[in-house]
Amino acid sequence: MKAVLIDEITKDLYIGQATDSVCGENELLVRVKATSLNRADLLQREGKYPPPKGESTILGLEMAGIVEQVGEQVTGWEIGERVFALLPGGGYAEKVVIPSKMAMRIPNNISYTDAAAIPEAFLTAYLNLVTLGDLKEKEYVLIHAGASGVGTAAIQLAKEIGAAVIVTAGSKEKLDYCLSLGADFAINYKDGDFSDKVMEITNNQGVDLILDFIGASFWQYNVNSISIDGRWVLIGTLGGNKVSDVNIGAFLAKRIKYMGSTLRTRTPEFKIELTEAFSQFALDKIKVGTIRPVIDKVYNWTDVEEAHNRMKENRNIGKLVLEID
Repeated sequence: MKAVLIDEITKDLYIGQATDSVCGENELLVRVKATSLNRADLLQREGKYPPPKGESTILGLEMAGIVEQVGEQVTGWEIGERVFALLPGGGYAEKVVIPSKMAMRIPNNISYTDAAAIPEAFLTAYLNLVTLGDLKEKEYVLIHAGASGVGTAAIQLAKEIGAAVIVTAGSKEKLDYCLSLGADFAINYKDGDFSDKVMEITNNQGVDLILDFIGASFWQYNVNSISIDGRWVLIGTLGGNKVSDVNIGAFLAKRIKYMGSTLRTRTPEFKIELTEAFSQFALDKIKVGTIRPVIDKVYNWTDVEEAHNRMKENRNIGKLVLEID
């Protein structure tokens, strides 16, 4: 089969031949119609984020496609059905195998392109807002990188829960888009310390939950912004991973619950449970358009380098999708 491969010397991407995917007895073999970019792809390409042991080394953490083969022990799926799913890797290819229990049916009114933009962003947002973050109605949540794929998903899920949403982003265009998605307040992080604005918005109570993609550069601002008994979930380190002169007393004084979170390295069993919980919460909403993927731009997979460059330059609002011939 064809797949996007990485030149070991130059790190350039090219379409070449890869070993065919083989369907196991509890799996589905899917012909991929579309996949989406994630920042993990950029890191893996640079050798900084290897796939879990035993998983495909091909880039791509999500896909949408058509079932071509059903494993002998699989029930409830048939050849020809449209499916989308989270992946540990392998999405930038013509075919991929997935555990049947991680597969979700694509609603009839949703295209492959739209479906491919859902799994990683929305499952990540659901994991960290709901499963770990325990976000509740009328609570305040601070979502950094609000215009990213996960950020745009998190805004929509948080509003469905009934929370008040504060986002940060780096341009008026991105801030305005977050507000159009339902965010209640939007702050440009390039203006500096955002914690004063957060405390003003929350009547000096602070936010109940922080969804943090940034890490070190926002550290003290986040400490200042969080409420008593607040939850803080770190899911990225775009602003660095080393913090100096940390006052851990603030964590005692505020009783902060701080969590690090990744999805790719979770067990298949965990991902199946997460997929099932998300499906129950969101699939009907996706069908009627209450929740929708935000797509910045669609590329043919032959233009994968251009798509990666757009993400590197942080120009996208929402997801970047590759359509596979």
